[in-house]
Amino acid sequence: MATDIFTGRYTTENTEDMIVFIIGMRFNNRLAFHKWFPVFMSMPGMIKELYTHKDELGFLSMESYFGLRTTTMIQYWRSLEDLLTYAKNEKHLSAWGKFNKATINNDAVGIYHETFQISKGNYESVYVNMPHYGLGKALKHIPVTPDRSSAKKRIKIQ
Repeated sequence: MATDIFTGRYTTENTEDMIVFIIGMRFNNRLAFHKWFPVFMSMPGMIKELYTHKDELGFLSMESYFGLRTTTMIQYWRSLEDLLTYAKNEKHLSAWGKFNKATINNDAVGIYHETFQISKGNYESVYVNMPHYGLGKALKHIPVTPDRSSAKKRIKIQ
């Protein structure tokens, strides 16, 4: 599937509050495949659920990154309430329970998350010759205009 490249400079509107949620996993012992692989495999089902039920869950979009020891997902959510509600749903609680069971007395794998609540007008973005990406995939993607020509101007537009 081809990805459309948007030639030129684009940004996003910053008229909505939002949540940026960063979650990931670290392979503390890469050779202990049997200990970290089940944890790793709990994510695809949750990601599928998020994209299948985006509107009702309040999930906007995400980007994934894979390093030698660490995986990271940056997720964009409509509200903190939506994110916390998802954290209490059956699929997530089941995966969390399996993780806790699999990692007791097992330091071969670690997980982390960070949550940022961002108020409208307090974020900005720019994309040059890029497909929809990051906030540009989660929010309305618009051309940069003279009144949005710098980071300082974009962050103050409300």
